[in-house]
Amino acid sequence: MTDLPHPPRSPLEALRRTDKAWLAIVLIPLVLAVLDREQVGPTIRFAVEALGHTGIFIGFAVLAVAYLKATGAEALLAKAFEGREVRMIFLAALLGGLSPFCSCEVIPFIAALLAVGAPLSAVMAFWLASPLMDPAMFLITSGTLGFDFALAKTGSAVGLGLMGGFTVMAFAQSPVFADPLRQQPVKQGCGCGTNPFTGKPHWAFWNEPARRATFRDTAFENALFLGKWLLLAYMIEALMLHYVPAEMIATVLGGSGLQPILLGALVGAPAYLNGYAAVPLVDALLAQGMSNGAAMSFVIAGGVSCIPAAIAVWALVKPRVFFAYLGIAMVGAMLAGIGWAAIA
Repeated sequence: MTDLPHPPRSPLEALRRTDKAWLAIVLIPLVLAVLDREQVGPTIRFAVEALGHTGIFIGFAVLAVAYLKATGAEALLAKAFEGREVRMIFLAALLGGLSPFCSCEVIPFIAALLAVGAPLSAVMAFWLASPLMDPAMFLITSGTLGFDFALAKTGSAVGLGLMGGFTVMAFAQSPVFADPLRQQPVKQGCGCGTNPFTGKPHWAFWNEPARRATFRDTAFENALFLGKWLLLAYMIEALMLHYVPAEMIATVLGGSGLQPILLGALVGAPAYLNGYAAVPLVDALLAQGMSNGAAMSFVIAGGVSCIPAAIAVWALVKPRVFFAYLGIAMVGAMLAGIGWAAIA
């Protein structure tokens, strides 16, 4: 029996239930109308034009994710956790960087794997790479920050997964990684859907009404999700370009050396809202003087430590493993920043 949500009992409860991204999209022009009326039009115009510029990438991303969901291609992920441990780590890192599913959606899958004895090393490789890149993120990053940056971020995601996987493998018997699971692992997801990692792919999904419905629903949900976050991000980008002095960004996160890369990782970890929303924000920071290395460390650290990804890990493993996950992510973010600064 399913519990139906009750109607809000007060305006405050209704406000708490309101989607915060949509609420921010409405509030930004209203606040501007009070404080700086002349910026209302330019801010909205900038956001709409930027959204239109990336529209083709959003369209490709939405259709690609919908196709993969409708065909059941997620079932292929399970094969990454079969065979020798080293092979598992390589496949888990690679598939984690390419799979189109959110971090919380894979909780049931990861919980089941850990429960039946899949090595933590392969799970860690998948966990670290998964929130950083997927087909939709690649297309949007490529359209805004350039193909080279998107490719470098993909390589960094896979590299971070490998680093985490082999680190756990090397120290599997240490007090940090021994007995990693909580007493009562979470067995259900976050509401993203049922466990999608069963069955076999059906590439001609249009022959089955249920899969056509999955394609339609997934396309609509992702179009709404991406459109919402990118519209908010472009509005914030417009505000940053107008109000934040470029000299300040260039002083803190610009220049060469390790300092801007380190600061990019430290600022990115707690400041991240959403992987898709981060793309326009980084574009604005780069325009204001942020160094290439700092930009890469910002998106890597923020992607791994964002709330959905962190909750997915925290829900299943003990705190010492969770903090090891964050530590590996920070080190990997700085290494990715150093690498990208050397070749960009």
